[in-house]
Amino acid sequence: MGRRKRSYRQVDGILPLDKPVGISSNEALQQVKRLYKAQKAGHTGSLDPIASGLLLICLGEATKVSPFLLEADKHYHTLARLGVRTETGDAEGAVVEECPVGEYSAADIEQALERFRGEIQQVPPMYSALKHKGVRLYELARQGVEVQRQPRTVHIYELKVLERGPDTLSLDIQCSKGTYIRTLVEDLGEVLGCGAHVAALRRVGVGPYTEQDMVSLEELNALAEQDRSALEARLRPIDSALADWPAVRLDGELSYFVKSGQAVWVPGAPSSGMVRMYDDQDLFLGAGRILDDGRVAPKRLIKGA
Repeated sequence: MGRRKRSYRQVDGILPLDKPVGISSNEALQQVKRLYKAQKAGHTGSLDPIASGLLLICLGEATKVSPFLLEADKHYHTLARLGVRTETGDAEGAVVEECPVGEYSAADIEQALERFRGEIQQVPPMYSALKHKGVRLYELARQGVEVQRQPRTVHIYELKVLERGPDTLSLDIQCSKGTYIRTLVEDLGEVLGCGAHVAALRRVGVGPYTEQDMVSLEELNALAEQDRSALEARLRPIDSALADWPAVRLDGELSYFVKSGQAVWVPGAPSSGMVRMYDDQDLFLGAGRILDDGRVAPKRLIKGA
């Protein structure tokens, strides 16, 4: 007998998953997709297996807003181990150098951190998913090949010490998309003169979502066995991804034209930027952008709205 075919269904919403250490982001995604029996699912920014925390999983029509979440700012807690450099910049890599850790004062640490606040240039690590001539950098790194990488501009909005040990620094980091925490920690170790690597990493914020929004796989599995309606209730609405954007409301006629892909004049709309669009029944229509002439144009429409 053949294997029974799974029955999938249309499920729309965003799950702020608390990804545990030890599994990849794709493994977590597939578990969630099976639990919800969702036809379509994707995540918005990978976490390495050694990292935990907020992994946003978009189901169904919510995948249409995932590009905006990929662009969102991020918030991390990381434990930096001083005095040890590793091949990968984190605890998974082989140790390549050990150095004595100096007796740094609080002022010394603060002075070092200040160099990384604001707009900075980062060189992406070799152990990353970026591509060089079609090949992932981490694949080249595993072959012992190192290629030149161009520095990229990132923003560190907040960088502070949460806790300090003899050879560790627990850091709170709020940053722009594209920031490599491993690189930040390694560069901090260079400034301090002792080297460093990421011993632990937890993502606690992405865009409008915070640590308080997260749901664990254990909770989801328990709900799937007991109460599927409660499982559905853990999903956040699609427009929650754009909660920081201004909202515009369209009457019946304007909604019709927008859903047909046309730009419209909306009284009281912002003069520029991106907006959330709703009809006169407060139904979320999708993401829009303000054109140069002031009209609201649909950018991503939500099917069924």
